[in-house]
Amino acid sequence: MGQVERKCNPSGFILFPLVVHSFDLVVSSIGILSIRGTRDSGIVVPTEDPMAILQKGYSVTIILAVLTFGVSTRWLLYTEQAPSAWLNFALCGLVGIMTAYAFVWISKYYTDYKHEPVRVLALSSATGHGTNIIAGVSLGLESTALPVLVISVAIISAYWLGHTSGLVDDSGYPTGGLFGTAVATMGMLSTAAYVLTMDMFGPIADNAGGIVEMSQQPESVREITDVLDAVGNTTKATTKGFAIGSAALASFLLFSAYMDEVSSFANVSFNQVDIAIPEVFIGGLLGSTLIFVFSAWACSAVGRTAQEVVNEVRRQFIERPGIMDYTEKPDYSRCVAIVASASLREMIKPGALATISPVVIGLMFRLLGYYTGHQLLGAKVVASMLMFATVSGILMALFLNTAGGAWDNAKKYIETGALGGKGSDCHKAAVTGDTVGDPFKDTAGPSLHVLIKMLATITLVMAPVFL
Repeated sequence: MGQVERKCNPSGFILFPLVVHSFDLVVSSIGILSIRGTRDSGIVVPTEDPMAILQKGYSVTIILAVLTFGVSTRWLLYTEQAPSAWLNFALCGLVGIMTAYAFVWISKYYTDYKHEPVRVLALSSATGHGTNIIAGVSLGLESTALPVLVISVAIISAYWLGHTSGLVDDSGYPTGGLFGTAVATMGMLSTAAYVLTMDMFGPIADNAGGIVEMSQQPESVREITDVLDAVGNTTKATTKGFAIGSAALASFLLFSAYMDEVSSFANVSFNQVDIAIPEVFIGGLLGSTLIFVFSAWACSAVGRTAQEVVNEVRRQFIERPGIMDYTEKPDYSRCVAIVASASLREMIKPGALATISPVVIGLMFRLLGYYTGHQLLGAKVVASMLMFATVSGILMALFLNTAGGAWDNAKKYIETGALGGKGSDCHKAAVTGDTVGDPFKDTAGPSLHVLIKMLATITLVMAPVFL
């Protein structure tokens, strides 16, 4: 980045991210306002597709984001040393925007019951609970392929466009590759405000359905909220896919920054990680294991807390039999207290694992390298750990998010009247799948993209300690 700035106007490169994301707020607001007028006198048309309405606004946002990104690159990234560099970086931004759209579309395909994967999953419920779980797990595993192909093409394309932009250092070596990837990341996040809006749609629709059910509204009202809830499950899955995609791009940059920082502090070239070295390979294994253990602890935390809530509800049913016929009110505060307390207590172990592991591994192998005369061993092992954890985390997050959303919408699909409808054996099997999917899509999955970024940040900050 510093080498790029010496050849260009540094103020433009510094202001570029701020300007791009300022435009994000503007274009996302316009996209949100563009979906107004889809109601007629305040009455929702039964044949309306809520997802189509949201996609219309997203399409408007993307078009405006492409235009504003092109203007921003020409305005701030133009340099006389490389007159066409701004165009390459504009194309990098376009790569990022297309990547975001592809992630949204792929997540929608695998989690919306209008498409085949969720319908096949719902059909598997007809033969029992076990086949529902098997189908859901296989769907989640399969759903990792397309996003990985998309992110791979995006990283290579953005790096190549930056590398061929014409920006060079004092020795004439091209230096724009990593900056091109950074610009692609900014492009992917240039519609983040609208995507966040789609994410908020899910919990709102979910809670609206709960309120309708608890207030004993007519079945026609519940049918409308069920449709909105199903769309909300899809939007939550798409935004989680968007988050993990941006985490993948950002982590690639942070990994490169870590290697540069190690080189700077050690005054030794460090531009590759050789996993043929046994200690470095072990670091990779530990990084992958970190992802699995973190996911396991997050899911088990949900399971233990759910057991506490179920036992509390059973106790209240025994002590207050009038709850079932609405003559007595449940003690909601007790259940809320259990969940609120557990949400903090149960996350201590996963949080400590994520923050302490890279530091402990780096110090241990630094000490081993000192006694064996292996220079930079601690830094190399941590680099391997970060690399493998990032790859494993991306795949695990895609699997958990998509499988959870698909299980939820398979249940919603059956509740529309398909395959026997509510109360059928097929529906009971789908409820089991949804129960398994909830900790996947609402706890472990969303936590992983945070874990990936946090690992990269911790290793970057602590790099001098590993030397």
